[in-house]
Amino acid sequence: MRVIGTAGHVDHGKSTLVEALTGIHPDRLKEEREREMTIDLGFAWMTLPALDEGQPEEVGIVDVPGHRDFIENMLAGVGGIDAALFVVAADEGVMPQTREHLAILDLLQIQGGVVALTKIDLVGEDPQSRKEWLDLVEADLRQVFAGTVLEAAPIVRVSARSGEGIQELKLALSACLADKPLRPDRGRPRLPIDRVFTIAGFGTVVTGTLIDGQLKIGDEVEILPRGLRGRVRGLQTHKQKEQVAVAGSRTAVNISGVALDEIRRGDVVAHPGDYLPTQRLDVRFRLLPDVSQPLKHNTEVKLFLGAAELVARLRLLGMEELPPGQEGWLQLELNQPVVAVRGDRYILRRPSPGETLGGGEVIDPHPKGRYKRFSAATLAALEALAQGSPSEVALQALLALGAAPLRQVMERANLDSPRAAQATQELIASGQMLVLEGSPADPAADDLVIHRALWEQIVQRTIQESEAYHKAYPLRRGMPREELRSRLKDLTRASPRLSNAALRRLVAEGILSEAGPLVHRPGHAIRFTPAQQQLIQRLKARFAANPYSPPTMKECQAEVGEDVIAALIELDELIAVAPDVVFRREDYEQMVADVRHLIQQNGTLTVAQARDHFNTSRRYVLAFLEHLDAIGVTVRQGDERRLRAP
Repeated sequence: MRVIGTAGHVDHGKSTLVEALTGIHPDRLKEEREREMTIDLGFAWMTLPALDEGQPEEVGIVDVPGHRDFIENMLAGVGGIDAALFVVAADEGVMPQTREHLAILDLLQIQGGVVALTKIDLVGEDPQSRKEWLDLVEADLRQVFAGTVLEAAPIVRVSARSGEGIQELKLALSACLADKPLRPDRGRPRLPIDRVFTIAGFGTVVTGTLIDGQLKIGDEVEILPRGLRGRVRGLQTHKQKEQVAVAGSRTAVNISGVALDEIRRGDVVAHPGDYLPTQRLDVRFRLLPDVSQPLKHNTEVKLFLGAAELVARLRLLGMEELPPGQEGWLQLELNQPVVAVRGDRYILRRPSPGETLGGGEVIDPHPKGRYKRFSAATLAALEALAQGSPSEVALQALLALGAAPLRQVMERANLDSPRAAQATQELIASGQMLVLEGSPADPAADDLVIHRALWEQIVQRTIQESEAYHKAYPLRRGMPREELRSRLKDLTRASPRLSNAALRRLVAEGILSEAGPLVHRPGHAIRFTPAQQQLIQRLKARFAANPYSPPTMKECQAEVGEDVIAALIELDELIAVAPDVVFRREDYEQMVADVRHLIQQNGTLTVAQARDHFNTSRRYVLAFLEHLDAIGVTVRQGDERRLRAP
């Protein structure tokens, strides 16, 4: 699931274009409709066409305001997008918020997007003159986009009113997203809230883009930074009810136990204990080249992080002031707590007069304290941390591999032995790395390790697949191990070692139980319906009447059904000694005992003697004796059978 965000100058047709693409008008406020201007965030969704042999993809759209007075509302929605739909009106070209929105996308490192050159129906009726004008506008745009994240973005000429270019725009968006990976699921759900409202009969509802992990109905959640506890009562994506919300999806969460007035935009929905709010951030910062003045120490700024907007005071490290267009280190001290993770992108704006200053990346969301501003050691430590701590580098390697021997993870991370050992212990202690084979207390180089998110996916898939199998085949004791391995092969990457280790751990943790070559969910058992029980009792009466000349397999199947007979054989209530010969277990055991006794008494046993003893036909007794040969009870010598030596 991916999310596209609009961007561009006011009145360049963003909302009208979204409606043309999706059939949904994103402006939800009465004032927005009356003024024909987006004020707050709007939302829509659509299904993009498939490329080549791919599948159509449903995407969400966040429509942001273009007017400079509402740029801060724009920042609340643009942080969680995967690609930009950058809108420029052909009759006006590049305007002030065109440049400001482009700068914001660049600072947030929104990699890739599509440029929609809109309102082409307003630039003249003569085709040649129109083409020349549009060519000039495109050339101007290419100059503006040079060196930014939209430098290589395709430009599609469209008219939202006539529909010209709309299909081409959809295909361009599909192509833009085709090479972009899905958001990683690290098993720590985080949903920055951009809307809060209530629905009669349901209570509090929040919306946002789930940027990590999964949320499930029934999950206990924590609303940060306030620490409020609630429970997920319902989930929706694009107005469709879901049992599970996945990373990257636009998600509405119905939360019980939390009142509407206790939540605000910028709060974060997470699992309890996954995140710790902070009021201090160490960040790398880039000041835009066209700002009105250099950045000075102790400046008060507005911080935009996720959907949150906070006041912060910046401490400029290593210099007295930062010139326009330059980068530097800041320590931000916030007026209230916020949830941040290393690698999060942020924007700083001057409160008054309003101006976007720049932005960058969070390097340390939990610094230990205030630094001396001109400490060389502090600056060196920040530079090293920007390259990644040992545990973070190792975590990225483990995420890429999914599961692998510990040595392979550390080789990919390029960590020496001391740092590898430190990273391993930190990741195991935090629960992000699990040891599937080996000792968690002291893992060896060849021990098999797995990322927690992948393990949780394996667990969930195992539960789903095994329960689906039990539902489809209620008269089977369990699923063959090899079939489960096959159903998990996309997660285990068809690795025999990972597959075997995963099955052992699933059994050890009580997620699965074993029954010979089969596995099943604990508590699963074959249960016959009352109607099936009646048929079984009638069939068993036929066996009791002629225990050594019982109904054939085909007759049994005709009487009670193939599935019921297979279940009775699996439960050992019936023993199949040949494809068409089957006995009740008690009769089979009596026959085995009699054969042993007859051979011990006489030394040997012929087919004729066995036939006479059991008063049955050669067909049954021959099948039974050949079965005993096969399982090692007897051995044939000519026409006679002897007991096989122990």
